Amino acid sequence: MKNYLTIILIAIVLFGCAENPKKNTAEKKPETPFVWEGANLYFLLTDRFNNGDTSNDINFDRTKETGKLRGFEGGDLKGITQKIEEGYFNDLGVNAIWMTPIVEQIHGGTDEGTGVTYGFHGYWAKDWTAIDPNYGTADDLKKLVDTAHKRGIRVLLDAVINHTGPVTEEDPVWPDEWVRTSPQCDYTTYDSTITCTLVKNLPDIKTESNDNVELPPQLVEKWKAEGRFDQEVAELDAFFERTGHPRAPRFYIMKWLTDYITDFGIDGYRVDTVKHTEEFVWQEFKKECDFAFSKYKTDNPDKVMDDNEFYLVGEVYGYGISAGKAYDLGGTKINYFDNAFESLINFEFKWNALQQDNETLFSRYSTVLHNDLKDYGLLNYLASHDDGQPYDGNREKPYETATKLLLAPGTSQTYYGDESARSLVIEETVGDATLRSFMNWDDVKNNEETNKLLSHWQKLGQFRKNHPAIGAGVHEMISQSPYVFKRQYSNGNYSDKVVVGLDLPSGMKELDVSSVFNEGQKLRDAYSGMNATVTNGKINIDSKETIVLLEAIK
Repeated sequence: MKNYLTIILIAIVLFGCAENPKKNTAEKKPETPFVWEGANLYFLLTDRFNNGDTSNDINFDRTKETGKLRGFEGGDLKGITQKIEEGYFNDLGVNAIWMTPIVEQIHGGTDEGTGVTYGFHGYWAKDWTAIDPNYGTADDLKKLVDTAHKRGIRVLLDAVINHTGPVTEEDPVWPDEWVRTSPQCDYTTYDSTITCTLVKNLPDIKTESNDNVELPPQLVEKWKAEGRFDQEVAELDAFFERTGHPRAPRFYIMKWLTDYITDFGIDGYRVDTVKHTEEFVWQEFKKECDFAFSKYKTDNPDKVMDDNEFYLVGEVYGYGISAGKAYDLGGTKINYFDNAFESLINFEFKWNALQQDNETLFSRYSTVLHNDLKDYGLLNYLASHDDGQPYDGNREKPYETATKLLLAPGTSQTYYGDESARSLVIEETVGDATLRSFMNWDDVKNNEETNKLLSHWQKLGQFRKNHPAIGAGVHEMISQSPYVFKRQYSNGNYSDKVVVGLDLPSGMKELDVSSVFNEGQKLRDAYSGMNATVTNGKINIDSKETIVLLEAIK
């Protein structure tokens, strides 16, 4: 019996040594975290990306002849999901998708000298509680979000609280208690940027009001016809009881927008027309978004991706990195980051990219992001849906566009078709329509030059996704000629470091990596796919490429 017990004790000791949790923890390398400050975000117009269901192309008798690229073109939620399932976004290294608003748009069209225009872009809301059938259904959105999450991709929707859609014969104006229809903004002062309509016939929500208002009669009539009036009212009653907010216009809309968080599990909002709405509105919105996201995680523990908070990125039109945290709006300095936005769209990046060499650009952005904007972020872009002066409007330097955008500190925003040189100059269009053509899938499928360009975007995008150091790390130049730099990022027990060389000679190239990697360490060039070993602090790569993206082989 004594010998038997001895054998058991020895076995327990040996088993405990083999399963030493400290040893396992030390050996197991933490997974690459998702970091919003360095994410690789892809922005698309829901209606212009991919048509996954032709049966929903026409709704609400939207059949009038429109101006060029001013009607619905068939893109929908199913089409986006198809491309997620095909691996298109994963191949690009995309780990977040932002799509234009999907709420039900005005049924009619407008004609302000541009030909008839329908709300294909999503910014002309009629009913925030419903998905426009041209985009799809609630089931379509659920599948899209679930499919994206399974592939490690976050989903951002677009939030509009500033205005309703225009008034048409089919779409009556909302009550006076809800909206103002004049004066039109002249943007010279704080009030004339906020307490006014952005353009003619775009009713402005009275976001400053704390007065209790009744539901618009057109919504009451609509919901009753759809058989969901009682349910919508019950949910509103519960929301206002929980929050204690007055039944003011902005809080109704906040309730409707945060439902997309609790019902579908979206990860963030890009917020439209931020500077045209009082800054306190966004602090209130953040609080409700955070509550909704926390509730979703509690109710759906099996669908929680990580411990990231809900992401809000604001469109303060004209904001740039030079402003730091204080944006000057008609003589009033406003910190939109304060208890509101994790990040702001950086309208200055394209000008910096045009005027500065890579080192000046990269070092400046790293310095600002790790000092003045520490703990916040910038969303950099070089083309977008409403910026008529893109970095490369004629698509003459699409490779350079990728290199500058995807290797810059901060969050990158690829505009759909940047990676395939989709034309931004469409004849016979007026205004922003030239930027909004349908995605050029035929080129992606059949054009050899397009696929060479796409491969460049894919390599850089995957490197960015795999290495938070690129977007969120600290930048430091190693050598000016050849141009080589390092980026390093750490958070808790996770650290990441990379070395990048640009404008290098084709063929054999030698890079000094002694300040980053250890002697004898094995490295991989993620651009050419070649491996190398650190010898005397240097590595040699013999490739035809002029770019080197060095990472440690794990």
